[in-house]
Amino acid sequence: MIRSAASLPSGRASQKQLNSNTTDRGHSHRGGRRPPRARSHNGSAAGPKYKRPAVHTQPTLEPYPCDTTPVPFTSLGLDSRLLEGIRDLGYVDTRPVQTAVIPLALAGHDLIACAETGTGKTAAFVVPTLQRLLAAGASAAPPGPPIASIPQLTAVERAFQSGDRAASGAPPPGDAPTRKSCVLVLAPTRELAVQIEDEIHGLAYHTTITSAAVYGGVEMGPQERALKAGVDIIVATPGRLMDHQRQQNADLSGVELLVLDEADRMMDMGFWPDVRRIITTLPTSANGRQTLLFSATMPNEVVRDAIEITRGAKYVQVGQRSAPPTSITHRVESMPAGRKLDWLIEHLRKPEGPVLVFSRTKIGADRLARRLAAAGVKCTALHADRSQDQRRVAVEGFKSGRYKVLVATDIAARGLDIDAIHTVINYEVPDSPEAYVHRVGRTGRADAVGQAITLVAPEERRALAFVAKAVGVRLE
Repeated sequence: MIRSAASLPSGRASQKQLNSNTTDRGHSHRGGRRPPRARSHNGSAAGPKYKRPAVHTQPTLEPYPCDTTPVPFTSLGLDSRLLEGIRDLGYVDTRPVQTAVIPLALAGHDLIACAETGTGKTAAFVVPTLQRLLAAGASAAPPGPPIASIPQLTAVERAFQSGDRAASGAPPPGDAPTRKSCVLVLAPTRELAVQIEDEIHGLAYHTTITSAAVYGGVEMGPQERALKAGVDIIVATPGRLMDHQRQQNADLSGVELLVLDEADRMMDMGFWPDVRRIITTLPTSANGRQTLLFSATMPNEVVRDAIEITRGAKYVQVGQRSAPPTSITHRVESMPAGRKLDWLIEHLRKPEGPVLVFSRTKIGADRLARRLAAAGVKCTALHADRSQDQRRVAVEGFKSGRYKVLVATDIAARGLDIDAIHTVINYEVPDSPEAYVHRVGRTGRADAVGQAITLVAPEERRALAFVAKAVGVRLE
């Protein structure tokens, strides 16, 4: 249910110039100066300019009443092959957001779902997506090799590499594709796209459902072949998907289900023009396309766009809107900016567990990681300017314990799902309340206890007060 309310002031942020190999799009520019238009490779303006109508009110969303009591997955009427995948991953009962969302998604409703970080939102849309495909006629298949043994490859890509075109679902050479992709999932970062496809792989392991992760920083060839084969599910970052569309590799005319994960980031001014262009190539909601939007934060200033791309969407809110999980304790350390490094080195000499440190800039993350390493701290850096292989090595090294500390930009705030992170440290006060929520949400996942520490210089006190008030936590 939607009603109109006075608009709220939007946050300030900065804009970066990007290409398809870069997924760190910065923060929202709503309410501020419009960033420069993206340019195509030949220097011309990349597509039509989208002008938003001037408005004086913002629509707000009224939560749809729904039960969030956990229930056994076996009670949801799911396909036996999907239930087998659910059991393989150790899932028994639904999480609250899954209880609320799965029945509504299976009923065909458009949804806007907002729940705290680490509460199972990915499975909340993957499970009904797979059930929809299975109900439409996907068939069972014998299990293949362990997915972990061939990292970041879909079943289709593995078949291509082995030369088995029939198993991959690809048409004979020279023939047009006989299948069209049915599901498109858009995500803001490469890491999140890989994470989502990993979840799809695990849950769809006992089926023949195929998927492809499409993101920048890697060769386009395997992605092109998977797209032309007509994989069932495409998980993509907008920039790389548009690259494939320009080369006519991706036929999205058969998409029946669109999912936007981290929807608030996808609808900020850094991503929205690309996302909107992609949506114009899909079947419309009026023609039966279902749209699901998921995020931990949903600022009022992006609600209008959420309503624009959905049809009669039901708004599901689990927990507090745009707030961090209650399992996290928040702490502030006040000091001059010049003392932050010394404090951090001392704190990290004997960490209680894995620590994720957020830096505002890519240059700052690299510099901080080097200084920590020079002081004997086992750490590495993660940001959008690093190659895909460097990013993979950094994340895997952090997960395995090789690195006790990961220094990252906000690229890790939405694309990193590591259950054991003990502490998140903000080296500077985040630029927006949403950034704070997503950063600290890397700890305290799945109801685990976590700790968030923010280092605050005197000149940052005002920004800290704004963030604390907006997210509803005491930061002193």
